[in-house]
Amino acid sequence: MSILVDEQTRVVVQGITGREGSFHTRQMLQYGTVIAAGTTPGKGGQSFEGIPVFNTIREAVEKEGVNTSCIFVPPPFAADAIMEAGEAGIGLIVCITEGIPALDMVKVAALLENKDTVLIGPNGPGIISPGKTKVGIMPGPIHRPGSIGVISRSGTLTYEVVDQLTRAGLGQSTCIGIGGDAIVGTTFVDHLRRFKEDPETKGVVLIGEIGGSAEEEASDYIREEFNKPVLAFIAGLTAPPGKRMGHAGAIISGKQGRAEDKIKSLESAGVTVVRNLGDLGRKALEVMG
Repeated sequence: MSILVDEQTRVVVQGITGREGSFHTRQMLQYGTVIAAGTTPGKGGQSFEGIPVFNTIREAVEKEGVNTSCIFVPPPFAADAIMEAGEAGIGLIVCITEGIPALDMVKVAALLENKDTVLIGPNGPGIISPGKTKVGIMPGPIHRPGSIGVISRSGTLTYEVVDQLTRAGLGQSTCIGIGGDAIVGTTFVDHLRRFKEDPETKGVVLIGEIGGSAEEEASDYIREEFNKPVLAFIAGLTAPPGKRMGHAGAIISGKQGRAEDKIKSLESAGVTVVRNLGDLGRKALEVMG
């Protein structure tokens, strides 16, 4: 089983004719993802790799029955793309775009607050259920179908962790990159709830980093409600306070957001925390193998 996406997922790619959109559309098609439509304003009526291109998401919903969006739209226009998909009734929106202004994301959050829409990202690699489908930019060949859920704030660390899990013989049920921005659509807790209800997910790996309070909130949820083994790694253990480390959300402000505090919080909730990333695969086999 998987969460949020499977073989029935019908994807529309927003920005399908752009450089990033076209490249990753081909990659998703190669993986087996059902790309039913694309959108680029002004290019409606054209096709890309045999996929119909529309001017708007609403047209793609009405004519191709798409239910999931994957967004490769430049930062100044990405928030509008998310809101267009939400207004058109798309149930799952995956936004890959990095660098969306925080004030734009405030508007997105307000719009989606009362809608039955799940937003993954922005500034993340997307979601993959190995052997079924992928929506985003995750490298397909390193993934294997299995029973470990992965939730990550870091795209590249996701790939490293998945590769270690696969090499250890631990396949994945679903892997989700929630994004590294200060304002993202969904959190660790949102997806832990889904993995809790998935009978084929036997354990979860969390990949966190400095900044914000997402890991502490996950700790509270795990302590109170999550009954499956959790393994975690927190990036940025040696990061100096006040210096942004790559992601917009990865910054220690005062005494908030420090890696050591996140590790302490997770361990107090019963989570096994790996301090050396190179040990994660071996440790996962011990905890969840």
